[in-house]
This record gives sequence, C-alpha cells and structure tokens, in this order.
Amino acid sequence: MEIIDLSHRIEPGMPVYPGTDAPVLERPFDLDKDGFAETKLSLMSHTGTHMDAPAHILDRGKTLDRMPISAFYGQGICIDATPEQMEIAAQDLTPYEDMIKTADFVLFRTGWSRLWGTAGYFEGYPVLSPEAAHRLSESGLKGVGFDTISADGPADTSFLIHGILLGKDMIIIENLANLDQLPRAGFSIACFPLHFVEADGSPVRAVAFVG
Repeated sequence: MEIIDLSHRIEPGMPVYPGTDAPVLERPFDLDKDGFAETKLSLMSHTGTHMDAPAHILDRGKTLDRMPISAFYGQGICIDATPEQMEIAAQDLTPYEDMIKTADFVLFRTGWSRLWGTAGYFEGYPVLSPEAAHRLSESGLKGVGFDTISADGPADTSFLIHGILLGKDMIIIENLANLDQLPRAGFSIACFPLHFVEADGSPVRAVAFVG
C-alpha cells in the first residue's frame, strides 16, 4: 500500500483566501529558555488544505463536530479536469458515472496546485458548472475535493456551487495537493478535521491510501 500526502504545509506567508488572515506561528516556549518547546498557532478555520462544513455558508447547516467521524473517510476517485476549460460541465462527468456510484469522494485534478505560492493560483481556475454540481449532489457522496482555492470562481460572491454541494450535507475539500500522484480509482481517502466546537471548517491532513 502506498500512502500519498494530499496536503499543503501550514506556514507563515502561505496562500490564503483573499481577505482572510494568514497563519501566525509563535514559539512562546523553547528548549533553551523553558526546557521544552511549544508552538502557538493562530489561523483561520479554512487555512491551507481544509474542508468546508455545511455551516460554512448555510444558516443552520451542520458543523463538522456534529458530523459522524465516518463522514471523513471513504473510497475515492480522481477526475482529470486539466484540459483548458473554465468550467467542468455535467457531460464531463458522464464517463465516470459508474465509478461515482461506488465512490464516497470525488476529487478533481485541475493541475492548479502547481501554481501554489503564486498570484496565478487565485485566478482563472476551473470550477463545476451548476448542472455538474447538482449531479454530484444527487450521487450520495460524502464529499468533493479540489486542488484549487475554492469550489466557486474568484469573482463569484454568491457561492452557488458551495450551496449546491453543502446543501446535501456533503463536505468540500479545498487546496488539495499531489492529485497527479493518484490513480483514477482504487484508493481510499482520509481527511479528518480538528475536533472543535461549532466548526464551520477546519484544516485537514488529507491522505490517500493506494492499493
């Protein structure tokens, strides 16, 4: 079995969603002064590779701490969405229909993670069409993941795609990495959030188990 890390490292100066705060890591205790080391982390709940709960945008939506732990693990498939297109249409899902029926998570490999750390990461990335999002939302999935900053486009303040997916109590995983190392199918994915109260989202260490 091969274990593939699908997560970006949390560090100062890393890319964050425009308008939100970058993480701050401080060392209030260190070995020389205190005999032990401990780091204070200050970060938004949607920092780095993270998941969105329905409560992220939906009034009375579920928070992650109210979801069963089984919601964060399952069988995955990876759909290649790297062709130069701004929108992933419903018909683009047709070749994967049989695999989607048996999957828990659908990950979309757009190739955008190669731009991580550059201004281009925030611009022009592919997104699902509303029709494609509706099709996925009716497929009984636990979640959908992307190697982009958001499930919605950079200029979309309606968060339509978020609403369609989260409205079915799915989770959305954003800022995934290393999707180019995944096969189309035949892997499981684990993406466990921090267990804090009223969690509208959380950084995750997303990992795929192949074979």
